[in-house]
Amino acid sequence: MKKREKPFNHKKSFMAGILSLSLLTIMAGAAVAPALGVIQAYFSDTNPLFVQMIISIPAIFIVITNFIFPKLCRTFGAKTLVMIGLLFYTAGGCAAGLFSNIALVLVMRALVGIGVGIIMPLSTGLLAFYFPPRMQGKLMGQSSAMNQMGGVVATLLSGILAGFSWRASFLVYLMGLISIVLCGIFMPDEKIQQQTEDGEKKKAGRVFRENYVYVVGMFLLMTIFFIYPSNFAMETVADGVIPQQLIAVIMAMMDFVAFIGGLTFVKARRVCKGKTKYLAPVLFFIGYLLMALPGGWAGTLTGSAMIGFANGAGIPFIISEASMKAGKSAAVTVLPLISAALYLAQFLCPVIMSAVTAVLGGIVPHLPYYFAALLALIFCLWSSQIRHE
Repeated sequence: MKKREKPFNHKKSFMAGILSLSLLTIMAGAAVAPALGVIQAYFSDTNPLFVQMIISIPAIFIVITNFIFPKLCRTFGAKTLVMIGLLFYTAGGCAAGLFSNIALVLVMRALVGIGVGIIMPLSTGLLAFYFPPRMQGKLMGQSSAMNQMGGVVATLLSGILAGFSWRASFLVYLMGLISIVLCGIFMPDEKIQQQTEDGEKKKAGRVFRENYVYVVGMFLLMTIFFIYPSNFAMETVADGVIPQQLIAVIMAMMDFVAFIGGLTFVKARRVCKGKTKYLAPVLFFIGYLLMALPGGWAGTLTGSAMIGFANGAGIPFIISEASMKAGKSAAVTVLPLISAALYLAQFLCPVIMSAVTAVLGGIVPHLPYYFAALLALIFCLWSSQIRHE
């Protein structure tokens, strides 16, 4: 890969183009979740599993695309890849509302997954490629903040559009047009393929062995976090303390705190220094225990805020540490694996939680929260292996 004598021109427009990609990624599959009720009503004669797959199927195709991403980078320039990914994301996302056949809807959702599988490694990898290490921590935090804000905006818009029609809810993917314009105008079409010091391409197995701490760490982080959106509504309704109509408000508050966590990540790392690696797991642990033990208004609100901040600060920490270790080759080495781990966790979290519930359900109250707290302890121990680059 080419070595740069000077950093790329850091124009705000170019930076905004890269950061705009982060608006589209982490919650891409779940963006239309608020419309699932009306979608289920329309496809009432269809197996409910297929309707649920509208949310989950993008994650599988994201993972598959992440594994072939380095090969794509050897063929196409960064701008070409971004535009291909955005085309799949925007066109596939919107087109899902055009069909009355659930199979065709799922095909369009698969295209969304392919698009995000291309966009996600680039949304952070280009920051590592074009910007020096001294700027990367701040930019990774901003990228994480954009992830969270994108989830908030997409979920709210989808819910509003679903009030008109289930088909209209898929128009939320028109958000991709923002990135198409910014990246189409300001991004250079430079190849970012990786090489070793000997000039040979790295194999995926070797990349994993060199970076497994970060890959497994991201899987643990996202599994712990995803227990919250997967179970919060059901657990809160079962408690009967907080009115059901306020559940969405509290979840939106959690997303907003995650947004703040991303924006303040650099300051948090400056305060915590070498202990930053424990920030997310400790906050996850305390947050879930607060929701399980005292519960009620105080426990739920405080715990939700801690979980949100842990997610918002934890993601940029893992990505920035992995990027600094990999250097300019991060976009085509470690970041596709981290992206695959993130989405694989989203897909497997409900499966894992269902298995745990089948064994301990009915015995342990607030089981999802206690299980998440246990995983947070494991995550804390795992994080001890991370060495600051």
